[in-house]
Amino acid sequence: MAPATISFSHFAPLTALYFLLLSSCPLPILAVNVTDLIAHHSSLTGFADSLAATSVPADLLSRSSITVLAVPNAFLRHAAANISDAVLRYHVLLQYISWDDLPAIPAEGKLVTTLFQTTGRAPGNLGFVNITWDPAAKLATVHLQGSNATIVSEIADVPYNVSIFSVNSLLVPYGIDLMASDTRPSPGVSITKALIDGHDFNVAASMLAASGVEQEFEDNEGGAGLTLFMPTDEAFSDLPNSLGFQSLPADKKAAILRFHVLHSYYPLGTLEKVVNPIEPTLETEQNWAGSFTLNISKINGSLEVGVWMRRRRLLSRRERTEHPAIHPLRRRGFIKTVPPRRLRAL
Repeated sequence: MAPATISFSHFAPLTALYFLLLSSCPLPILAVNVTDLIAHHSSLTGFADSLAATSVPADLLSRSSITVLAVPNAFLRHAAANISDAVLRYHVLLQYISWDDLPAIPAEGKLVTTLFQTTGRAPGNLGFVNITWDPAAKLATVHLQGSNATIVSEIADVPYNVSIFSVNSLLVPYGIDLMASDTRPSPGVSITKALIDGHDFNVAASMLAASGVEQEFEDNEGGAGLTLFMPTDEAFSDLPNSLGFQSLPADKKAAILRFHVLHSYYPLGTLEKVVNPIEPTLETEQNWAGSFTLNISKINGSLEVGVWMRRRRLLSRRERTEHPAIHPLRRRGFIKTVPPRRLRAL
């Protein structure tokens, strides 16, 4: 089987974002304390206490589109005090799924990224769960290697931001010790240096330094990890001079850069498993849930990453395989995602 190729609806996403930023006022993202939402339900106090004792709540503060699978006290039994940080991360899905979305899950199931995937410690497919829907029983089941749980009820819903379901079992993948401590890849990665070492990203590296968000990116990299879709120098040269792109103020450059970064570590092999029409970016986290998202899909064996309606293949598969994941965007991947006349109207 031929390997999947990657495409990106670019550079027009950047161009469209340029106009959008000049014509819109940012709205603050909705701050939701997930632990408090869960603790409000007396049947979920054990799960809430387990969450509060780990670093998971801190990792969720900047995320805007998640689904939490909370386990009621009756199903935790004596395990509550021993639930590791790693296991709890399997109960946080990095995609907003509402109760009404469940019956629409296809027959083959829906593969969804978990918070554990962001640690860079998930072997194979162990950073994902597969959700299936049984139309006869009207039940959704979450499958993980060596474990599964049925979604029982909806606990809370903040549309496009946070959804919380109760499930009838703790998800514990085969080979994970409940008492294991959380270890992460050591921070200290210089993203600017990684771009310069890539040779084709000199403009992007300069833009990162001028935007003032380099430290912000590196702080995020030391936590959940990052995936960057970075335009090459050739891609920047294709931008019309009339845009005055390089003369943008630092805050606008920062917004455009955030729009090209996912708050999860996705090497290419993992990215090919992700299908999400509203994948949040770091710019999503600066604004409101559902805004500034990317569409990641797979069509006829090709991985496509873009915005709005149209895409084109990017045939290059060269990538940085260390943290952070950096995927190059080349000129052959550019298309106009909206007509120029509409861009002028934004």
